[in-house]
Amino acid sequence: MVVQLDSKTYEQRTQEIAKELIAQTREKRSLWSKIGDQMRLDDKLLDFAMANPGLRVQLFHFIDTLPALQSNAEIAHHLQQYLGDESVELPSSLKGILNFTDYNSLPAKVAAETISKAVQTLAFKYISGETVPQVIKTVERLRKEKMGFTIDLLGEAVITESEAKAYLDSYLDLMEKLATESKKWSNIAQIDQAGDESLSKVQVSVKLTAFYSQFDPIDPEGSKEKVCTLIRILLRRAQELGVAIHFDMEQYVYKDLTLSILKELLLEEEFRNRSDIGVTLQAYLRDSKQDLHDLIAWAKQRGTPITIRLVKGAYWDQETIKSEQNHWPQPVYNQKSATDVNYEEITQLLLENHQYLYAAIGSHNVRSQARAIAIAETLNVPSRAFEMQVLYGMGDQLAKALVKTGHRVRVYAPYGNLLPGMAYLIRRLLENTANSSFLRQNLEERPIEELIAPPTVSGSTERISQKESFVNAPDTDYSREVLREKAQQALAKVKDSLGKTYLPLINGEYVQTDVIVDSVNPSKSSEVVGQIGLISIEQAEQALNVAREAFKAWKTTPATERARILRKAGDLMEERRHELCAWICVEVGKILQQADAEVSEAIDFCRYYADEMERLDKGYNYDVAGETNRYHYQPRGIALVISPWNFPFAIATGMTVAALVTGNCTLLKPAETSTVIAAKIAEILVDAGIPKGVFQLVPGKGSKVGAYMVNHPDVHLIAFTGSREVGCRIYADAAILQPGQKHLKRVIAEMGGKNAIIVDESADLDQAVAGAVFSAFGYSGQKCSAASRIIVLDTVYDAFLERFVEATKSLNVGPTDQPSTQVGPVIDATAQKRILEYIEIAKQESTLALQMEAPDNGFYVGPTIFGDVLPHHTIAQEEIFGPVVAVMRVKSFAEALEVANGTDYALTGGLYSRSPEHIEQAQKEFEVGNLYINRTITGAIVSRQPFGGFKLSGVGSKAGGPDYLLQFLEPRHISENIQRQGFAPIEGNE
Repeated sequence: MVVQLDSKTYEQRTQEIAKELIAQTREKRSLWSKIGDQMRLDDKLLDFAMANPGLRVQLFHFIDTLPALQSNAEIAHHLQQYLGDESVELPSSLKGILNFTDYNSLPAKVAAETISKAVQTLAFKYISGETVPQVIKTVERLRKEKMGFTIDLLGEAVITESEAKAYLDSYLDLMEKLATESKKWSNIAQIDQAGDESLSKVQVSVKLTAFYSQFDPIDPEGSKEKVCTLIRILLRRAQELGVAIHFDMEQYVYKDLTLSILKELLLEEEFRNRSDIGVTLQAYLRDSKQDLHDLIAWAKQRGTPITIRLVKGAYWDQETIKSEQNHWPQPVYNQKSATDVNYEEITQLLLENHQYLYAAIGSHNVRSQARAIAIAETLNVPSRAFEMQVLYGMGDQLAKALVKTGHRVRVYAPYGNLLPGMAYLIRRLLENTANSSFLRQNLEERPIEELIAPPTVSGSTERISQKESFVNAPDTDYSREVLREKAQQALAKVKDSLGKTYLPLINGEYVQTDVIVDSVNPSKSSEVVGQIGLISIEQAEQALNVAREAFKAWKTTPATERARILRKAGDLMEERRHELCAWICVEVGKILQQADAEVSEAIDFCRYYADEMERLDKGYNYDVAGETNRYHYQPRGIALVISPWNFPFAIATGMTVAALVTGNCTLLKPAETSTVIAAKIAEILVDAGIPKGVFQLVPGKGSKVGAYMVNHPDVHLIAFTGSREVGCRIYADAAILQPGQKHLKRVIAEMGGKNAIIVDESADLDQAVAGAVFSAFGYSGQKCSAASRIIVLDTVYDAFLERFVEATKSLNVGPTDQPSTQVGPVIDATAQKRILEYIEIAKQESTLALQMEAPDNGFYVGPTIFGDVLPHHTIAQEEIFGPVVAVMRVKSFAEALEVANGTDYALTGGLYSRSPEHIEQAQKEFEVGNLYINRTITGAIVSRQPFGGFKLSGVGSKAGGPDYLLQFLEPRHISENIQRQGFAPIEGNE
């Protein structure tokens, strides 16, 4: 029977226990011990960081970079870059260390070695060892202090399948060696026994995501299958060795899938009776209490308890930033006190259900541990069902005090190389130096009553986000099962609607055509998505005449009304989001996540351009005494929008609604291969209330109908996105003054790029490899912003290329309606043939590093990587528009920039670097319209990242930016003399 008591019942005992524990953690230390601490540079670094916020940020950035640096000169150089920053107020002892000018000098070498040693010493406060023998030595010391342990292999990201296999092998080896060693250990009743039950002397903690490089909530079945195959191996071997396994919890996006997989796996007959398994819950998550309720119900069904390790959570900053960037609800509590309240409530719930779930209370907050002890004592929770946990190096004094209470104490002890462990170290340093850290407050000997007071939440628990001038539409969070189901339902519904006929829309009516062509699914080329009616030149002339007549009323329609129609269109797109994603998926072969981002962008275009037009419509007032001076805008006339197939919804929508909201009548001529999607845009605009003739859908052959409209004297503006060849032809043709034409045409053209990512010697290779893979092979390299060149400094070239190849091998190539797919087809047979021809040319010029196989039932090209590519090679110069990447070796950062700038294009570029100097230099010298630093280079967001390039990447202002609409408008100025017989009203003199 579950015993439930009011939480106030435990308060008096909580206070008593907490005071006892704090007294023990504050025991006086010897004078020599204090003097020793004052002389240690690693301790001084933390003291300096706590006293100076600017130093704290720069110091932690430097520590993050340190393991990647391969020489003392590099270390010295980066040390000066970070700690020489103006925001840093350096203590005199550190100023002395930095007093050098030559990075290869003896003072520089001494500084580098001194700081490196201090950071290494600091790291090993929190890391139990780099090797298994070191770990064994650590855990034997812990056992002498009557503490158990759980060992975690350091590492943040598994980005290749070979790394996933290595992760499993490392744990199998670790368990084998620890189990063998444990046979020599004497029994310690406090940690090895729980009543009559013997407990595992060895426990390891693992991350579920590390067993599959493509672990993704959008593919729950595929992720589960891959992960469970390796976990079963781990659990079977652990049982043979007598080792307990605990599953850690990571980022929120993986939480639901992690719990779902483990619940299903641990109900399998083979594992159902195992009680030596645990799962982690994070109390800073708003839905953690519900998760515990669900686990209790599941545990009752299972019949055998598992352990729940209750922690507060280690990714607060990351979760907060991610949710704010995506405009998703905050998954975490925004006040530490709210987390503390939740932690205590979950602790009580967990211990009240101790017969179903065992509790492992992981906290360095004395009150949190005291609360758990008070509840456990009151409820007489048996020792098997309750233990305390601390992190290695974090709560040493607390751990010793807890041991004295007679309860079981376990230390979470990471091990591994310093490089993969750096992210863990930074999290521990942030925790130790935060103002809200209990450890820090206790170290500062704050009043005991203040430290152990019950947590209270004051004011709103919602975070006040940084104010944005424009709020973007949030992408779908596919970690939520209900949204995944909606996406799959929409996909099924769209598949049932394939093969219909889509006709041009002229003067508000769908018109018959003489020519009908098929739009096929590039993932399955035998499947017709829709039949497309292509207009004739006569129908194009009719549409232009209709637009000319409609312009008379549309140009005088108030900007507020035009903006209202756009906002309505944006709302309809949001309502139809999952359906639209499905159409993008089947007609142009885009995976759902990327189709979804495209729908968000289209919605943003509608709303942002509506806002912008209302701003521009106010005009400018330059009045002086006796004279009014008004500057305002008027529409140009007829706009021809020629949209591409690679962003068939977002770019077509963006160019179209920009033309419409500025008062121009607009003809949309989409790419033939994406006309069904364009028809969906037409449906939405009509439903939003666009008048007849103001917007018309005119699919047709580009070489005939497209060229006819480009050259037509009634067309005032052409907005084009596509190839350089076609764009340059449009630009040239539009410049020719046609008979009867009384204006010069405006051309806005985005024509692609040969985009490069630079990876320098200080880069985080985990981040760089993952970012390069996504940027190069997302949508099969068919984004105008895709990375087709990776320029890598010589010192890290081999390491980068090896991991880049392995990470790419781990991608799943296949139909885009399959949730496991990361790389789909290219758009059609022509593109497939052209890309394969480029691959054959590249094989003659450079070294083939990888050519993946691809399915043969669609227009597939497997991801292909070439190494040793030189700047003059064909694949380093020409835009291929496919999943083909050139990896190039350079000797210096200056050479990297020279190579990056050495093409005809200037669209997007990327830099992976932790060198402030290199970042600053790239900002000044990297010739691209959009530069992305330490992140992927695709996926520009309206307003936040206006998109567009220069050189031969295009002409015109950036889409989604504050001056984009100006291209669709003619500025006018009106000046009026308002004096009458020498009299004019003067404001303030009435």
